[in-house]
Amino acid sequence: MIGWTLGRYFFLRYVTITAYFLLGSFALALILDFTELSGKLSSLPDYSPLAAFGISAMRIPFIMQQVFPFIALFSAMATLISLNRKYELVVARSVGVSAWQFLLPACAGALLFGLIAILLVNPLAAHGYEKSEQITANWRSGKANDVGTDRVPWLRQKTEDGETIIGAKSIVNRGLRLVDATFIRLDKNQDIQERLDARTADLKDGYWELNNVTKFVLGETPVPQPSVRIPTHLRPEFVEESLAKPETIPFFELRNKIAAARSFGYSANSFDMHFQSLLALPALLMAMTLIAATVSLKFVRFGQSGTMILGGVLAGFVLYVVTVVVKAFGNAGFVPPFIAAWTPVLIATFFGVSFLLHKEDG
Repeated sequence: MIGWTLGRYFFLRYVTITAYFLLGSFALALILDFTELSGKLSSLPDYSPLAAFGISAMRIPFIMQQVFPFIALFSAMATLISLNRKYELVVARSVGVSAWQFLLPACAGALLFGLIAILLVNPLAAHGYEKSEQITANWRSGKANDVGTDRVPWLRQKTEDGETIIGAKSIVNRGLRLVDATFIRLDKNQDIQERLDARTADLKDGYWELNNVTKFVLGETPVPQPSVRIPTHLRPEFVEESLAKPETIPFFELRNKIAAARSFGYSANSFDMHFQSLLALPALLMAMTLIAATVSLKFVRFGQSGTMILGGVLAGFVLYVVTVVVKAFGNAGFVPPFIAAWTPVLIATFFGVSFLLHKEDG
């Protein structure tokens, strides 16, 4: 009974502190993103502060996903420090409660935090980010000289009529719609046949449908056309893999996207890497909790060691950087996505467990 009551108390303390960190991070991210977004979009005719604030609010879940590991680290450190300052851990250990028993509620809280992140926050973040990209793309549509945008990677397609080089200012609908698109058609001799500038280009079954098109042919006057169809052999799975950001696809759809892409012979490494990273997120948050414990258990009421606190922060930061670097290798196909996602988590977990075993039993 005492163990259950004490564990529930530690768990609620961890959840409360985590909620405070989440609220603080949400407010800070919203302010910073709104400020940055306003600076980029304020010159557009459709801009309004209220609409920009709404776009920032839709982007916040996507941004928050990037800081979840640090929130788990700081929450665990703050929880253990607060318990130590009030001698609650000292009293618990004096009655025979081991470090594993009062770390278990924190690890359970981190596991729950991770499950909520991938099952609830991730779909919300994917939908919100995709919607915000659609709105900003519509605002920027037709503004060819807008300096706040980067063109997406160029595609090259081959058909019986020759080759076509495809570019765009921005992409929406997971890569299936190009905004302010450019199609440069080459003949069989690799000479430029014509250039088509379209307000939007949608990938249909076997063709691109271009809308609000301006046709350029060397030596001729540009000709506006309401719509043009360009034949293509590109599959939606290939275009999604090449242009869409994996973060814009919800967790529940990733497995089907990966299977569909691989059925057509595409690697789908970026989608698989993102999927494995999401699966490993709860374990990563638990590893962050263990790292926090390695530098927080010896704190006393008078004069905590700043060096140990800094060491914990640096350890968590190094783990996060290693995770990002290994993820890049997984996206590029140099390392299998499963290994790239789980290796840093396992190493951090073994490090934390080994340190705590030495501290508790050694």
